[in-house]
Amino acid sequence: MSTPLRVGVAGFWHVHAADYAALAQAHPDTELVAVWDDDPDRRAAGARQFDIESVGSLHELLAHTDGVIVTTATNAHRDVMITTAEAGRHMFAEKVLAATVDQAEEIIAAADRSGVSLVVSLPRLDHGYTRRLSEIVAGEQLGRLTYGRVRLCHDGASAGWLPDRFFDPAEAVGGALIDLGCHPVYLIQLFLGERPEMVSACYRSVTGRAVEDQAVVTLGYPDGTIGVIETGFVSNPSFCIELFGTRGSVRYADDGTGLMIRTGSEVAQVPVPPDGQDTFGQWVDHVRSGTRADDNLARAVELTRLIVAGNDAAASGRTVRY
Repeated sequence: MSTPLRVGVAGFWHVHAADYAALAQAHPDTELVAVWDDDPDRRAAGARQFDIESVGSLHELLAHTDGVIVTTATNAHRDVMITTAEAGRHMFAEKVLAATVDQAEEIIAAADRSGVSLVVSLPRLDHGYTRRLSEIVAGEQLGRLTYGRVRLCHDGASAGWLPDRFFDPAEAVGGALIDLGCHPVYLIQLFLGERPEMVSACYRSVTGRAVEDQAVVTLGYPDGTIGVIETGFVSNPSFCIELFGTRGSVRYADDGTGLMIRTGSEVAQVPVPPDGQDTFGQWVDHVRSGTRADDNLARAVELTRLIVAGNDAAASGRTVRY
């Protein structure tokens, strides 16, 4: 048996940091060994929760580990990840990869130069419903796609469980879209294409925060297709994907209805296969095999590009040419 990959957590800023730490403890090929956070209270809490060592600096964390889970504030991703790559440590990162496209490409280039494996957490790409929907689209059961909509919401702001730091425009570099909205973005890009022709956006804050707590982004594609991305922190938790084409439509929802397809007047339930391997496991495989996560990294850059365009459209109140 090979020696387990020693993994550390760089930052317990993000609410998913504990989820990824738990994955590292559970995976047979990884050992969770240490945590660093620039906030002493978060660092100590993470160390207690997982019974691991607390270290006082990123450099000390890198000295203890072979790979790092990056769950710092979004505005720290670029510096933390380039430092980590230059130290020759592998990286598993929470989305988004970076605040700008230039920073995202800079991080990837640093990882490539050092020959380390980098994977960004885009988990819903590997869920069973996504795989089945992709098969339906590829099989042209819907005809040519004309419209797509993905909605993902929770009540983190309205119910008060999302930490205040998620509404800090400096640390979070945005609000609902750059966090929860990433999932609808990369799913719309998967089904309709990564490069729309135009982007418009409406951001609002029901709770009066400094950043948006709900957002709608509309994409116009050169062939006439429209994509709609909906997200927010102020709604009862819900998730759905709707795809419409010239011959039919399909809808997946987590409300118990599952995956339904309509062709003509016929409506049928479609079985959903099991989820594929999670992105953390994929990262470990890339580390072990010395391979590059080409598709994941390309999607991570395009995700960042669309988030930036949505932010620009919302800030200007105008449609942005992509």
